Amino acid sequence: MDRARLTFFGTGTSQGVPIIGCDCPVCRSSDPRDKRLRASALVGYGGLNILIDAGPDFRAQMLAAGVSHLDAVLLTHNHKDHTGGLDDVRALNYIDRKAVEIYCEEQVLKSIRQEYSYAFAEKKYPGAPEWHIHLIDERPFRIYDNKSGGNLVWIHDKGYFFEQEDGSLKASDNAVGRAVPATGNGTGTEGSRMYADIVPIRGFHDRMPVLGFRFGDIAYITDMSSIPEEEFDKLKGLKHLTLNTVGYKKHHSHFSLDEALSIADATGAEHTWLTHLSHTFPCHEDFCRDLRRMCSERGIRSSVQPAYDGLVIGQD
Repeated sequence: MDRARLTFFGTGTSQGVPIIGCDCPVCRSSDPRDKRLRASALVGYGGLNILIDAGPDFRAQMLAAGVSHLDAVLLTHNHKDHTGGLDDVRALNYIDRKAVEIYCEEQVLKSIRQEYSYAFAEKKYPGAPEWHIHLIDERPFRIYDNKSGGNLVWIHDKGYFFEQEDGSLKASDNAVGRAVPATGNGTGTEGSRMYADIVPIRGFHDRMPVLGFRFGDIAYITDMSSIPEEEFDKLKGLKHLTLNTVGYKKHHSHFSLDEALSIADATGAEHTWLTHLSHTFPCHEDFCRDLRRMCSERGIRSSVQPAYDGLVIGQD
């Protein structure tokens, strides 16, 4: 099985860190690890570039990482700090000459249809983003590389059209379909195309259903406050687990630090990385010391550390 590699593009809450107008020690910190964009991650798996969430900082994150190609965008849920940058995939439409492949649940599609109605219009404004939507749920699904077939052709003042095998051009069809079910739990090739099988993890953001994702021995979970007991089987044998937490106190829609530590211990992951962090936690170095002490006192075997923007895990 191919090992996954995950780069944290953003590790902050919906407001990011620093927060506008705040002069707390964390928001004033000069440590770059305390500068947190909105939560997102890039996963390299089976030769594919897979983005988890495209929030308002998507453009800056892609530029900072030098990324110019995506095979898929996976959306955890429909809140703006996770979908607010979807319009900026237009640059990838132009570079790759492909529609961007987006994987999301039915309720997320309903939301982005409202927020980005112009992207689903029967007659699009020239330059509107081109997406292919693949509907998913908690069942494993397969994604393919986005390098073959369906080239986009730009026509001045009219927008994008899809080039057909006979050379003719077809207008955007706003394609929506079900994701291909996974037949395994790894990566490989099918014909001339590379693929990766993804395992979704069901959780709840208060009462809102959301998804995390497992890629081989890495699982990425954000914006959850509870995980059904039956989903924990999907978290066995992990080398790296990413979990959200926004503070020390119990929160209605996110794990508290105590809850995140309990989940880290229950899964037995070798390493747990905390994300979606707020400015209520100490500065990075102090937080690392706190976590070492807390894990030692509780006998937690997992190495628990705060993630930070730009951190790369996996393939180690």
